[in-house]
Amino acid sequence: MESIIPEKAGRLLSLDVMRGLIMIFLAGEACSIYESLRDLHVGGFFDMILVQFDHHPWHGLRLWDLIQPAFMTIAGTAMYISYHNKLKKGITWGQNWKHIAFRSLELFVLGTAVQCFYAGKLVWELWNVLTQLSVTTLIAYLIINKSYRFQIAVSVALLILTEVLYRTILMPGFNQPFVEDHNFGAYMDTVFMGKINHDGWVTINFIPTAAHTIWGALAGKLLVSEKTANEKMKYLIMAGIIALAIGFGLDWTGVTPIIKRIATSAFTFASEGWVLLLMAFLYWLIDIKKINKYAWIAVVVGMNAIFIYYFFNTVGYQWFNGAVGIFVKDFAEIIGIAPKISAVISALVTWFLEWSLCYWLLKNKVFIKL
Repeated sequence: MESIIPEKAGRLLSLDVMRGLIMIFLAGEACSIYESLRDLHVGGFFDMILVQFDHHPWHGLRLWDLIQPAFMTIAGTAMYISYHNKLKKGITWGQNWKHIAFRSLELFVLGTAVQCFYAGKLVWELWNVLTQLSVTTLIAYLIINKSYRFQIAVSVALLILTEVLYRTILMPGFNQPFVEDHNFGAYMDTVFMGKINHDGWVTINFIPTAAHTIWGALAGKLLVSEKTANEKMKYLIMAGIIALAIGFGLDWTGVTPIIKRIATSAFTFASEGWVLLLMAFLYWLIDIKKINKYAWIAVVVGMNAIFIYYFFNTVGYQWFNGAVGIFVKDFAEIIGIAPKISAVISALVTWFLEWSLCYWLLKNKVFIKL
């Protein structure tokens, strides 16, 4: 595997594994695996598990709602570790700023472009995770040299700002802070884009979700510190438990509901709690206990995350899925396989073929590094 895993000293294997697992889950969604399995309506425990692979419709928290917070947190962690290594080489904050600014611009362009692929035409839509990350990256980097307390204070201030905006700016038709399509975030989308997202997503999510990237950078600062491995793991666990308590506390007391689609403060805290606990577990398992025999699979994916995300959501989603479906579904119909079963088979075949093509492209470096 050496040919497709860049050799970089000081990398934490668990971070690449965590990012890789996120991308593997996202690839399954792009190939419609979870959707086709849900359509079987097997019932019972099977359906209870599968529902976790779809976003909660509004007020609540599911496994799938943790994907974006995890992605943004890992981005912050990786950014800090990269910056830390550059400082040791004599590269200053200002010199690295050019790289961060260009990277953010790149993410913004990729994020807005993928929305055009989804729509099948030129559109101006700012809801994609890469677009959001382009802004949260800049915010996190601007304060990356500050103390833990300062960065935590800024992240909390961003969440308070979100609360104030939603609760105090009540425009006609958009005067219900936590009601889908009638909140401040939806109103701002009419300002930015002249339309709203009827699945409830809003552009100004970049304000509260910047906390994820800031907290990720703080996790990176912790992980490269002189503290022992066990101390690092304990701090991550404590931070995770505190974030969970705050997030679910805000929700259960009725102060602020957990709503992923508008990234309420309760959601931001609760989701980050689970993400930090997962980070602590993988750090313990892979970097401390060295249980990583098959970690290379997720590492390869994690170190090429943007390329793989883009491949599955453009070439895969726009063409490959349908092209494979033509042959698999039609052949299944000929031999008498039920349509819902053939849809599952088609999704799995698509998933396998797309991963095979991705592996070939990565191994032979036939791609633009994203």
